[in-house]
Amino acid sequence: MGIADLGLPVDVPSTALFTDQYELTMLEAALAAGTAKRRSVFEVFTRRLPEGRRYGVVAGTGRVLDAVENFRFDADVLGFLREHAIVDGPTLDWLGSYRFSGDIWGYPEGEVYFPGSPVLRVEGSFAECVLLETVILSILNHDSAIAAAASRMSSAAGDRPLIEMGARRTHELAAVAASRAAYVGGFTSTSDLAAGFRYNIPTVGTSAHAFTLLHDRERDAFQAQVNSLGRGTTLLVDTYDVAEAVRAAVEVAGPELGAVRIDSGDLLLVAHRVRQQLDELGATRTKIIVTSDLDEYAIASLAAAPVDAYGVGTQLVTGSGHPTCSMVYKLVARARSAAPGAPLVPVAKKSSGGKTSVGGRKWAARRRDEHGVAETEVIGTGPVPEELKDRLLQVELVKGGQVVAREPLDAVRDRHASALANLPISATQLSRGEAVLPTEYA
Repeated sequence: MGIADLGLPVDVPSTALFTDQYELTMLEAALAAGTAKRRSVFEVFTRRLPEGRRYGVVAGTGRVLDAVENFRFDADVLGFLREHAIVDGPTLDWLGSYRFSGDIWGYPEGEVYFPGSPVLRVEGSFAECVLLETVILSILNHDSAIAAAASRMSSAAGDRPLIEMGARRTHELAAVAASRAAYVGGFTSTSDLAAGFRYNIPTVGTSAHAFTLLHDRERDAFQAQVNSLGRGTTLLVDTYDVAEAVRAAVEVAGPELGAVRIDSGDLLLVAHRVRQQLDELGATRTKIIVTSDLDEYAIASLAAAPVDAYGVGTQLVTGSGHPTCSMVYKLVARARSAAPGAPLVPVAKKSSGGKTSVGGRKWAARRRDEHGVAETEVIGTGPVPEELKDRLLQVELVKGGQVVAREPLDAVRDRHASALANLPISATQLSRGEAVLPTEYA
């Protein structure tokens, strides 16, 4: 997979500069101190879920694997570091041959997580692991936030399909990642062609208000679109008067008209009126698609409306008010020395202020009740209890620097649907509350 597959500009040679400077200055100091080779264990987790969220969604893992593979310090990158005196000569020499050779374990993409869940574990020398902190967090924090919002919207929508259409509301590269994350969370299609190209997500789109305004009459615009795209197209009917537009749309396309889209007004009221009018005109199979700054609450409020699909943009690509998951990447264990085979010792930040962490390399499992419904997220550092050995959540993603767990995006999407189905039913409630599963440390 090349750099273009990551959604990056083609003139960016690697992901190595998607990092903070202190990762490299720590490396320089550790190399000089002789501690850089100490085997280390870093874990990604969040201390709490965003306010009101009942669960999180792991998304972006596939992109993390691509980013790790492309984390290379080529001549141009090294030249930049040298020119700006960011690190010294020995560090530049070390970076020139950098290839991640460690192991990565994590929750499989699409799985749900809770406070403290070790969603990713990176093991190797301190030097090679510390460099990956920023790029890993950048991807997971963004994609998991979008996937969580998408999951909530999908639950609110029920069986009605959701269209991702937020590309114009975010950075052009973030838009591609957001579309991918939304698909993981349950959306069925995207308007973003770059996302369709890179990730094979179904794409949709017909016309905007500008197309209607281009023509002398609304009817002329409808006729032009039907002539080009066929009677099964979706006509936008709220540029002027909705009732007149619906009448003209059916007259032009006939009862075979695929759908009408409503993008403004009181969507609940307008949808009922449009459905009645379509039925009276004989277009009983014509669907109604609604857009206009929808979020999970607006979608839920339309549950009783005669709506067939939703298009969501701004609220989705901004995480519906929570654009990050506040995931952190913390050193939880390191070897006593740089000697091969030196034993690991747990380490953890203990300062006050709500930023403490739990030391030690962790396993995670999900305890279920007698009905197979998840009831507790169990996290431990010692032996895994016998009854939880078949409930372990982490899987091997990278072994000895080689990716071993790539999978189709549809498999990730299916996994999320399955994980959500195994949570208590209250997980999908939109009312504010705590995490639907408690976290228990064994």
